[in-house]
Amino acid sequence: MPLHPTPALLDSLYWITLFAVIVSSASGVLKAGFKQFDLFGVIIIAIATGLGGGSLRDTLLDRDVFWIRDQIFFIASLGSALFMFLMARVVVISERFFLIPDAAGLATFAVAGTLVSLTVGAPWLIASFMGVMTGTMGGIFRDILSNTHPVVFQSPLYATVSWAGSLLFIGLLYIDMDVTLAAIITGLSIFFARLIAIYYSISLPRFRFKTE
Repeated sequence: MPLHPTPALLDSLYWITLFAVIVSSASGVLKAGFKQFDLFGVIIIAIATGLGGGSLRDTLLDRDVFWIRDQIFFIASLGSALFMFLMARVVVISERFFLIPDAAGLATFAVAGTLVSLTVGAPWLIASFMGVMTGTMGGIFRDILSNTHPVVFQSPLYATVSWAGSLLFIGLLYIDMDVTLAAIITGLSIFFARLIAIYYSISLPRFRFKTE
């Protein structure tokens, strides 16, 4: 179900992506900050978190990488990193607080990734997985650079809620719901589902070998 990139749709995509970059970059700063990295290290991880998933998506879809085409996204990531770096010096921040901007980034990037994929004509199933990849890869880059196990592989319902949300978004578009409204419903659904999964420790079964 390809979408025609109308001005209204492109405008919605722009603001969704910008918000996703800002909150994802903030989560990167917080994760790096607890590792006591210096300013340069924090900025690198923030940029990798905020721009990494979308960069991989655009490369696979053979389209111009979004932050190279429009540098405002790079500036937003850098600005978010510097703001959080300074804010952490004056406000007490819990070590788990990074999960909130991380959940917000997961939600908004899942929507943005799915939407971009649909506008370039990707099949709905591939578009939904591109949403997952866009939402999760930045966090994977962040965790690898921070020398920790990626949250996506061990935290309650991370990629799962992203994929379910991407499919929900496609379903809402299929019934001709307004793109902006569908994006808001989907983004909030992913965000709160992720926080609920964290609070109640809801997760998928883990792989294990049968023991004798």
